[in-house]
Amino acid sequence: MNVLFKALNDQTRREIVELLKTKDMTAGEIADHFNISKPSISHHLDLLRQADIVSSVKQGQFIYYSLNTTVFDEIISWVLGLQKSQHNKKKKQ
Repeated sequence: MNVLFKALNDQTRREIVELLKTKDMTAGEIADHFNISKPSISHHLDLLRQADIVSSVKQGQFIYYSLNTTVFDEIISWVLGLQKSQHNKKKKQ
């Protein structure tokens, strides 16, 4: 989970996640939304893939990136579990 939070700790990567909410995109399409180099975008995409936040599928000569929502489901479950645990502690006091 540390890899996940590290990946989301960068504004550019969070913006990429926001872009991928709307549709799957190629690295070039993603890069068009930023004023940074394409190799930098590739680096950000690689970190997001390592954290399993995005997945990639090669179609012809292009690689399409998409959001992996199951990772966010896991985060939500984890946070809700923390909240439930805190609530139960307070009830016992």
